[in-house]
Amino acid sequence: MIPTCLLRRCAASVCGALLILISVSIADADDESAHPTLAIGSSAPNFCLPGIDGKDHCLKDYAASKVLVLAFICNHCPTSQLYETRIKQLAADYKDKGVALVAIEPNNPNAVRLNEMGYTDVGDSLDDMKVRAEYRHFTFPYLYDGADQKIATAYGPTATPHLFIFDSDRKLRYDGRVDNNMREPLAKAGLVYIDEPEED
Repeated sequence: MIPTCLLRRCAASVCGALLILISVSIADADDESAHPTLAIGSSAPNFCLPGIDGKDHCLKDYAASKVLVLAFICNHCPTSQLYETRIKQLAADYKDKGVALVAIEPNNPNAVRLNEMGYTDVGDSLDDMKVRAEYRHFTFPYLYDGADQKIATAYGPTATPHLFIFDSDRKLRYDGRVDNNMREPLAKAGLVYIDEPEED
């Protein structure tokens, strides 16, 4: 069980479930000016990306969801691998509560250094994503942005995993880490809660 949740209840919410942020920051990128991270309150940049299911997935496909979580993850990163179970659990816990979780793999497989491949048995190609998703039993869409990395550039993830959480108007309400420790048993602080708004 994940020791964290995603969105906290808010009675005065106009847009359905609302995000209350807890200060869990992600490490700064070496050069944020080149590819800045999407600012809180920004609209979700549009995307249409191929998924491991052989279909293209676009932002508009998730319009019915009250909350959209975009998780930038990848196959070869050991930290991202450690979070796969927690991300799967988030998707499972909230799929019936109007929350869509979509994972995006942002790496061009040809750009991964040889010494980085010592942590994994698969690379970051679309074919390798299919292998990884089947092995880890992913139950959420897993999309490939490695061909030109336009979507990663638009969102600006600084590491994997990196979450972007959007409300029903697709305004960004949170970006950053899943929790405060890559080792799951030591994780004590979470991001936020996902819940239904209280009735007036």
